[in-house]
Amino acid sequence: MKLEPQVTGNIGMYYACYMLSRMGWNVMPTARNARGIDIIAYNKTGTEFIGVQVKTLTKRNPVPLGTSLEKVMGDYWLIINNVSAEPVSFVLVPEEVKSLAHRGEKDGRVSFWLQPSAYDTPDFKEAWHRIGFGHGAS
Repeated sequence: MKLEPQVTGNIGMYYACYMLSRMGWNVMPTARNARGIDIIAYNKTGTEFIGVQVKTLTKRNPVPLGTSLEKVMGDYWLIINNVSAEPVSFVLVPEEVKSLAHRGEKDGRVSFWLQPSAYDTPDFKEAWHRIGFGHGAS
């Protein structure tokens, strides 16, 4: 079954919310049509906040980053693929996304992509520990 892009995005975002909640974070998805941060999470004492961008894919594909890397923001980036079967997650920070981005140019138009070989590595795969736990003070 082919999923609509919005449904695919929702699966990834809510999966990320589920995983972060299991780690002790209080999680709030942002407005779905807003650009930028997809999830805001805070610890139980309200002393630590994180902003998360989520990119969701149905399979192991390149992640489109747009025409500029200025939109790469937040504290963490989650790439979640294979969402229609068994989700696989990759946890990166924005600096890693920017440094690993591939710059493409076609017909004079520039675009940036994160290739699977760049994000699908043991350092990032299921590396939820990189985010830390949302319980207690930081």
